[in-house]
Amino acid sequence: MTESKKPNKPSILDIVKSVAASAFGVQSAKNRERDFQQQSIVPYIVVGVVFVLLFIAGLIVLVSQIVPS
Repeated sequence: MTESKKPNKPSILDIVKSVAASAFGVQSAKNRERDFQQQSIVPYIVVGVVFVLLFIAGLIVLVSQIVPS
């Protein structure tokens, strides 16, 4: 009998790396396949939203430092 291989559940660090890599367009095919084999998309959405909010906050801080008031 053959055992069906169950994909390993990614750690939070793996999810953060995947979201960051995909945001910048450098996601590897291997990691993308691993991500699509997961049962739940919720961790990816949560990390993605946090990533976008931090990115926007960083841009606001950067622009406020460069442009004089």
